[in-house]
Amino acid sequence: MVYLLILTAITLIALIIAAITDLKTREVPDWLSYGLIGIGLGLNLLFSVIYQDYWLILNSIIGFVLFLIVALVMFYTGQWGGGDSKVLMGLGALIGLDIRFTSFPLIISFLINILLVGAVYGLLWSISLVFKNWKKFSKEFKNIAKRPKVAKLRTFLIFFTLLMLVVLFLTKDRLINSMLLALLVMALATFYLWIFVKAIEKTCMLKKIDTNKLTEGDWIAKDIKYKGKYICGPKDLGIEKKQINQLVKLKIKKILIKEGIPFVPSFLIAYILTLIFGNLLTFLF
Repeated sequence: MVYLLILTAITLIALIIAAITDLKTREVPDWLSYGLIGIGLGLNLLFSVIYQDYWLILNSIIGFVLFLIVALVMFYTGQWGGGDSKVLMGLGALIGLDIRFTSFPLIISFLINILLVGAVYGLLWSISLVFKNWKKFSKEFKNIAKRPKVAKLRTFLIFFTLLMLVVLFLTKDRLINSMLLALLVMALATFYLWIFVKAIEKTCMLKKIDTNKLTEGDWIAKDIKYKGKYICGPKDLGIEKKQINQLVKLKIKKILIKEGIPFVPSFLIAYILTLIFGNLLTFLF
């Protein structure tokens, strides 16, 4: 019990600090992320010795590896920044994955809840950005919708919708009708959600900052070249220290960066909900 209380308290304190710094600066300091990893592995090793239960340190290592894999996938698909990913690895080391499965693992419930809470959190944050930048957003949304390729796709969707409506009218099987209706809704939702996300990115998440204010991990919005030589860009998935120094030496004053959504607060919400309700999917359904 003492072991669980200590790990839970450290996790909550670390997540509160990380969430506040992420909201204020859009960054999570490396000392916190790497500290979580060290404390997670160190404490589990200490308690393994105290209780002579070496499953504790093994579970910690497995939890770290599990969240490392998840973090890398989310980072390299552009869903999270480096700070979010490193915090997640630390949480994996702290919580651990008990592969004996004597009960449903807390870390799996936490992971499921992160995905659920993160989806709702990201949507609500995006909607708040739209309200703050409504004029720019609505103009950009219309501009994207008018692009030739997008217009062609919309025309295809109109014909697809009409076809589905005819099939739905002619088909009497409820199961088939439900599946076709779900397919139609998904197609339309995906199309407009894509335009929605693109409009938000361009009007709400791009800003120019001074080069000397860049920090490691900032997402560069456009390729930056000097005399034809590539320096940095979106494909880097976050600018590195040496690239920042190079930009400063070249006296490039302003850089266009993409600000992501601060996702660490959603980790905190998901963890609290996990402690209270467990797996939200099980709790809800």
